[in-house]
Amino acid sequence: MYAAFFGLEREPFSIAPDPRYLFMSERHREALAHLLYGLGGGGGFVLLTGEIGTGKTTLTRLFLEQVPRSCHVAYIFNPKLTVAELLQTVCEEFGIAAASGRDATVKDRVDALNAFLLQAHAAGESSVLVIDEAQNLSPEVLEQLRLLTNLETTERKLLQIVLVGQPELRDMLAGHGLEQLAQRVIARYHLGPLSAPETAQYVQHRLEVAGLQRALPFDRRAVRRIHAHSRGIPRRINLLCDRALLGAYAHTRDRVDAATVDQAAQEVFGRPRRERMPGRVALGLGAVGLAAAAGLYAAVSHVRDGRVAASSVAQRAPAPAARAASGASSPASATAAGPAPAPAASAASFGAPGGAVARGWPVHLQASMDAAWRELATAWQAEPTAGEAACPALARQALQCFQKPMTLPQLQSLGRPGIVTLDDGPGGAGHAILAGLSPREALLEVQGSLHAVPLAAFAARWHGDFATLWRSPAGYEGRTPAALDAWVAQRLAQAHAEPEDDAVPLRTRLRAFQLAHGLPGDGQPGPLTYMQLNRATGVAEPALRVQP
Repeated sequence: MYAAFFGLEREPFSIAPDPRYLFMSERHREALAHLLYGLGGGGGFVLLTGEIGTGKTTLTRLFLEQVPRSCHVAYIFNPKLTVAELLQTVCEEFGIAAASGRDATVKDRVDALNAFLLQAHAAGESSVLVIDEAQNLSPEVLEQLRLLTNLETTERKLLQIVLVGQPELRDMLAGHGLEQLAQRVIARYHLGPLSAPETAQYVQHRLEVAGLQRALPFDRRAVRRIHAHSRGIPRRINLLCDRALLGAYAHTRDRVDAATVDQAAQEVFGRPRRERMPGRVALGLGAVGLAAAAGLYAAVSHVRDGRVAASSVAQRAPAPAARAASGASSPASATAAGPAPAPAASAASFGAPGGAVARGWPVHLQASMDAAWRELATAWQAEPTAGEAACPALARQALQCFQKPMTLPQLQSLGRPGIVTLDDGPGGAGHAILAGLSPREALLEVQGSLHAVPLAAFAARWHGDFATLWRSPAGYEGRTPAALDAWVAQRLAQAHAEPEDDAVPLRTRLRAFQLAHGLPGDGQPGPLTYMQLNRATGVAEPALRVQP
């Protein structure tokens, strides 16, 4: 109804589990990585739990899209079944006709299932059973599922079972009588709600997928109220945002303010209009969340497909880089932070002893992209040959140039300095090195001078272009695909601090890594995948400054 009014191509906040709208928060990436890891785990149970509306079913469907063609899948979404009904449904899902008759016994169906699994194993294929809403399974059915995991050869289990359900599923498995099943859980993950910054990113993401090409229709206070009312649960966010947009549309307003969100919350959840926002929720949204809430990312494209000693461009990031780069605060840090600090005293603003960081825009940006590449190369302690184009010269030093449109959240996730193209006066553009991002500022370097500029002003001038360097494996240019696969396999094992597991296909392991690091899970290593593998394994590359 309101889509065209806000410049959208489709409704952005449907509660249908559409994988196109899936927002991969850090927790969602970790959950998907657990599911994919369990897929090649050689049998047993994989457990995914979460509160109602946190995105379990949508995540499960995305997982099913990532399952390789060599894997047979049975998906059960209505688990309120007897043992006989469950076995019949599993056989039907796998296409086993021999045990579909009404007169078939439990033994008939188990025997037919075992024969099917053995045949699939002999053909080099695997089988997985996924059960949604698994908290509704009876103890008798759970025990039968445990017995199904006894179907095995001398080498491995024949059936992998994924249980997806609400938190009470964990309590069921911890209860008396199911200890043997609980001992067979090889991977488990509990999907929690979104943080305040993630809620802002989630709203922005849904609107962009729906075709938003203008500023975010929610103002900053409205986004904060959305998180307060929804408690970070995606389904509640969808219901609330949908009603708030409808309310703004009914009054022909193209912006949604906090009062409209409060009214929508009263209509959807039955809460008082002026419900006070909890102290923890009132914390600042952080670099990514604040910019998203202010509508600073509207014109930036999506991306599809890491530290040397410090130069002035970059310094080593803290060890837990993935969490720092995501812009999400942990509950513990949020609790200790207290109220959001005033801008003048912000620990998230850039500063340096002796006034090394100037405030305000650089007087002159780099006019030459080649000169910008050369300045960026100093962070990698490299220097292109004089008189030669920078990128070919750097390639001979195992440094590859990479350029692609990015968004601010993606820059945070990538966590490395790079070249940004900025408006430089009427009709003009120039280049600078993005050396850091804080909740309020971007740190730019031009010809050795550092300048801290307001994040909003940076986003208004930035074209969305981003260019950076990444360190390639030795012999990268001339390596065979097999040699590169061996390098990727070794890096994946190093990133997970465990021996290489040849039983799990390399593409499956790589997809899990990519999705866990915010990349498309295509199982093919590209420049962004190499960057994240470098970062995860401690390869010497510069890091984006995220703290002063």
